[in-house]
Amino acid sequence: MMSLRAASRSAPPWAPLRTPQLAATFSSTPLRQAPSEVDKELAAKLASEIQYESRAKEAEPLPTSIKDFLENSPYELKDVPGQQDVYLVRKFGDETITVSFSVSDLANFESDGFNEDDALTDEEMDTAEGKQLAEAEAEEGLEDEEPEAPISCRLNIVVEKPNKGALNIEAVSQEGSIFVENFFYYKDPNIAHSTSPEAVHSAEDVYAGPPFGSLDDDLQLLLERYLEERGISQAMALFVPDYMDVKEQREYHAWLKNVKDFVSA
Repeated sequence: MMSLRAASRSAPPWAPLRTPQLAATFSSTPLRQAPSEVDKELAAKLASEIQYESRAKEAEPLPTSIKDFLENSPYELKDVPGQQDVYLVRKFGDETITVSFSVSDLANFESDGFNEDDALTDEEMDTAEGKQLAEAEAEEGLEDEEPEAPISCRLNIVVEKPNKGALNIEAVSQEGSIFVENFFYYKDPNIAHSTSPEAVHSAEDVYAGPPFGSLDDDLQLLLERYLEERGISQAMALFVPDYMDVKEQREYHAWLKNVKDFVSA
């Protein structure tokens, strides 16, 4: 029998080294793996969660605080789906005012409110003692139930004038009020808008001024009135946490659909 090496040498220069049948067995198209049982179960669970969230969304009307603010406020809402930051922008004379807040504050609030150490494990719940303890804790919770802590949302407020720099105000929206924490001034307004490492470093080099609470009482009052005149008011304080909650539900619903589509693909 002629060896493979000898056969290749005796073949004409234009002859392929592989037979057509052999070449046809190779393909650049990857083989698609069939969905596993875990994939199917996960997709079904995600579909169930999507259906639940859809029903919950239909059952809950849009809060009045959101409708009133969007209809009556001079601020334009800028909310990009899939992004966690929300912006309110308006013109006030020659000023451009930007108020931003993040839905991540709500996630942090919910995680801080859950104390894992106080929860019983599944193994403890299966014991008779664990069941008795759970019942006792439930009864005690009903008797000593305290009101939930109000949701707080951090606001980043930038008041900018052409060629005059910008004021950057850090505040908190809570219980229908806005509490100012810090009042900065930057000659370069980009420092107030950007979160890049360079901007953060530049902001750290700028004199920050004293804490807002240590300022003269009359000065604090006038600075707060300055903000109220620009629409940083109770209406905004009511709008922000309610809108943050609505956006979080909307983003969660979209996240469920994206994960389900990926798992099912």
